[in-house]
Amino acid sequence: MTHKILITDYAWPSLDIERDILGDLPGELIVAETGEEDELVSLAPEADAIMTCWKRTSSKVIDAAPNCRIVARYGIGLDNIDVDHATTLGIPVTNVPIFCLDEVAEHALALMLAMTRRVARFDRALRSGEYGGVPFAGIPRVTDMILGILGYGNIGRRMGRKARGLGMHLLVTDPILIALPKAEGMVVNLDALLAGSDVLTIHLPLTSETQGIIGEEAIAKMKPGTYLINTSRGGTVDSDAVLSALDRGHLAGAALDVYPDEPPDLSHPLFQHPHFIGTPHVSFFSESSVRTLQSSTAQQVRDCLQGKVPDNIVNPEHTEYTPRFSTG
Repeated sequence: MTHKILITDYAWPSLDIERDILGDLPGELIVAETGEEDELVSLAPEADAIMTCWKRTSSKVIDAAPNCRIVARYGIGLDNIDVDHATTLGIPVTNVPIFCLDEVAEHALALMLAMTRRVARFDRALRSGEYGGVPFAGIPRVTDMILGILGYGNIGRRMGRKARGLGMHLLVTDPILIALPKAEGMVVNLDALLAGSDVLTIHLPLTSETQGIIGEEAIAKMKPGTYLINTSRGGTVDSDAVLSALDRGHLAGAALDVYPDEPPDLSHPLFQHPHFIGTPHVSFFSESSVRTLQSSTAQQVRDCLQGKVPDNIVNPEHTEYTPRFSTG
C-alpha cells in the first residue's frame, strides 16, 4: 500500500526527521505551500494522514480526506483541529503533550524579566545614541513580587517552579485545582488572581470559556502597575484592551508571544507602544524541543499507518482504539 501524508505547515528548516521516520513506508509527503483551507481541501483527497502545526484542519478539510486515518498535531493545543468532527468519522487525533514545556515557561520568564528590568527599552535607547534615556523610576524588584498564574498545567507548574527560584510568591487559578502545598503557592478564584498579582502570566488552552478571558473587564480588576504576559493562545487576550490599559498606565507592561490572528497586523498601535514587548510565536522553540516535536508526530503517524495504536490519542472515544482501515 502506498501512503500519502499531508503536511499543512511547519516552522523548522527541513522535514528530514519526518522523512527518516516515515521513509521506509511506501509513499510520499504532500507539503502544502500556503496551508489555507482551499489548498488543503484540494490536496486532502490523496491523504492517508494529516500532520498540522498552526494551520486550521477544519471539518471541510477532514471531509475532503476520505482515506485519512489520523490527524496528528505538531504541538499541544488542539484549537486548530476540528477534533469533534474527526471523532464522528472515527479518526484519531494526536498531539505531543510533553513538547516545549520548559521552553514556554523559560520564554514567559524571559519576557517578565525583560519588562520589569526594562531590557528592551534600555536596548532601544542605547542603540539610538542615548545613554540612560529610559527613566529608572518605577523599576520593581522581582524578588518578593506576586506572580499570578492563570492555568496551572504542565507549563504553568514549570513557570511557577522557576519563579519561586527567583523568590516570587505564587497565586494560581485553575478550574481543577482546590489547593496547593503552602510552600508552592495559593489557589484563588479569578477575581482574586487579577486583584492580587504583580505579574500575570497566562497558560491556558483556547476554548469557548477562555476566549477573551483577559479583556477590558478583567484588566479593570487588576491593580495598577500589573505586568501581563501571554505565551499560550492569542485568543485569550483582547489586544485592544491591552493597548488601552497601557495608554492609561493601568498596565505597567505587556508582553505577548501569541496573537488572535497570526501573523498579526504589525501596524496596530500596540506594536509601537514603549511598554510593550512582542515576539513572533517562538516560545515553543529550542533545537531539542523541535526535534522531539518532529519525531514524535511522525512516529504517531507511522504507528497508525502500520495498524498500531499511536501515542497520545486525545479523542475520548478512541480510548478503545481500533484502526479505521485494515492495513492490508
